[in-house]
Amino acid sequence: MAKPKPKRPAPPRRGAGGLWRPVALGGLPLAAAAYVGVDYLRHLSPVWHGRLRPALWAALALATAARAPFYRRWDAEVRAAPLFFAAIAFMVAALLCEAISVRFVSTVLGLQWHRSTAPLPDTGQWILLALSGKLPQTVVDLLKARIITLHHYLMLFIMLAFSALFDRIKGPGLGIGSRYMFTMAVGHLLRTITFLATILPSARPWCAEARYQIPDHPHPWAQKYYAPYASDPNMIWRVMKEDTPYATLQDYPDEYKPDWGLMSFLVDILRPSTGEGPSWYHLLRKSSGSCNDLIYSGHMFVAVLTAMAWAEAYGGWSSVLIWFLVIHSAQREDDWVPLVCNGNQSIQSRRLSKLDEVQKRLFRAAKDSDVFEIRNLLNEVELAGQEKKGFSQRVLFSFAAALIVLTVLFVLLAFTLTNDG
Repeated sequence: MAKPKPKRPAPPRRGAGGLWRPVALGGLPLAAAAYVGVDYLRHLSPVWHGRLRPALWAALALATAARAPFYRRWDAEVRAAPLFFAAIAFMVAALLCEAISVRFVSTVLGLQWHRSTAPLPDTGQWILLALSGKLPQTVVDLLKARIITLHHYLMLFIMLAFSALFDRIKGPGLGIGSRYMFTMAVGHLLRTITFLATILPSARPWCAEARYQIPDHPHPWAQKYYAPYASDPNMIWRVMKEDTPYATLQDYPDEYKPDWGLMSFLVDILRPSTGEGPSWYHLLRKSSGSCNDLIYSGHMFVAVLTAMAWAEAYGGWSSVLIWFLVIHSAQREDDWVPLVCNGNQSIQSRRLSKLDEVQKRLFRAAKDSDVFEIRNLLNEVELAGQEKKGFSQRVLFSFAAALIVLTVLFVLLAFTLTNDG
């Protein structure tokens, strides 16, 4: 006797989540394009830029606040929060280490070294200069246009993470945020190691004099281990043979050594001058980046990391467009960096385990052509990759409100502190 077909269930009612489906469909690429386009108006029409930018920010904030109460994965966001804040702390520590190292390589050799040392030959710049004389002026202007910069890439990633609210990427949003910041921290630490290992001259010899207040002569460390051997081949041969520094310090003025309390060990590393602020923090805050060649650009690192996160979490034509913008930024910055982001396999393993449990039921449903049973079983497998709920609605809503407010403040602070690179 043939098994009767199961009764077709009624379609689910269109609740608050369903109302957002048409809005969310394609909304992330459009919001990203609107942000970049409106911000580019500052070069074309500052008046319209001043009018449209606040309106766009208000629209994005209102959409996020209106959607937040209907987000179904706040429990996963709460569980991901400790790792997220740990990643923030790690990233801040890495950026602090990088800032101290940047100041060290910029000041240790003295101002005279920056003036007299020629930039390294840059064949990529040669190619771009050759093309600028052969390509049409419109193409040259397009290649030189500052269409997208550092804060745009940061905002694109913030939009990507918040799109989890609209079910455009697989949440939790704090999970992809913690991976992004952890990878950024590791990349900046690797970058710090590379430019500390060998100090390279700047492509802009005037930069150090305009940006820093440093003595003309090298630091005593450089006087002992570098300067005497840098111009005499015989001295270089001797130090390589004996593997021991033998030069004596020259008669230069004494180094300025302020009292920074517990942080006084940074005096020899940061090499401060009079009038540069009362503490080491003010010294780093006023540095505004490096004048040396730091091997690869921090701006391009953020750009590539954002493009990879977008390609992994969202994909589609918008991901291809972001990669084209990264290539445009690379030729403008004259910097190309291959980077690889790590993956997370824990969710996949939980889903595979659940799939093993329902395998027999799935085969039976397929044999009976029970489409609805198959759909329910696959939904169980999908939910197995999510953490179990264990928080009250009050806790989840409080966390959601605090997270949105803290994120907005963090974004404003990041844009303020990165406006000079």
